[in-house]
Amino acid sequence: MRYIAALLLSAVLLASGDARAEGPQRIVSAGGDITEIINALGAGDRVVGVDSTSNFPSEMAEKAQIGYIRNLAAEGILSLQPDVLIAAHDAGPPPAVAQLRAAGLQVELAPQGDSVPGVQEKIRFVGNILGMPEKAEALAQKLEQQMKASLEIASASKENPRVIFVLNTADGAPLVGGRGTSADSVIALAGGVNAADSFDGYKPMSQEAIITAAPDVLLMMSQTVDRLGSVDVILSRPEFQLTPAGENRRYVAMEGILLFSFGPRLPQAVRDLATALQQKGG
Repeated sequence: MRYIAALLLSAVLLASGDARAEGPQRIVSAGGDITEIINALGAGDRVVGVDSTSNFPSEMAEKAQIGYIRNLAAEGILSLQPDVLIAAHDAGPPPAVAQLRAAGLQVELAPQGDSVPGVQEKIRFVGNILGMPEKAEALAQKLEQQMKASLEIASASKENPRVIFVLNTADGAPLVGGRGTSADSVIALAGGVNAADSFDGYKPMSQEAIITAAPDVLLMMSQTVDRLGSVDVILSRPEFQLTPAGENRRYVAMEGILLFSFGPRLPQAVRDLATALQQKGG
């Protein structure tokens, strides 16, 4: 009997060890970059729920929705019976994260990464959680190689255009991306100079300040342009009409989830933006 019991115990331990080696099987992902990394590692079929910023790849839209990344509800996530929540660094609110951990759920907040090394760190972080460190390392190295090609395109430009990223214009003064933002990082990678370098974060920028900043190019998310009707709605505003961007009708509209992905598609985002910044207006 002791021999049989020992065999059964060994079988249980072996099975649990195999499960740990395979990594979590029911994953909730919060953050478009995190979801893209999970899919790039080949574990998209393990995802049972995503937040509203996880729009790529398109099949993620079929997953259960858990709301906006900074306004998560513990009850909805726990109802999916996940093994782990893997989320971007700014997931919240903090009480919801604490409630999930108190309920016994493994919650992993990824490091912030708005640079090439930062994205590589996120890839390795997610790979370790999934039990896929080798695949993660290969993906991180692939990203580095692809980025070299994208940065060559960016450095080939004969100018470093001053770019202003406008997040929104709905409430008067345009809401603009300053220093330390994702917009600031991707503009620099693509060979541009952030024209809104007089402040940190996303803040309203006055008409006088925009004119003084003299941006050569207006950068917006395509979703924002669609919501406003057309880019002409923006360029017709006095603060943009009186800038080189307005005078030369130089603007770039890119899909937000690509532009600010800072995941496996970062090389594509930099390449597309760099190419667009090198085009003249008209």
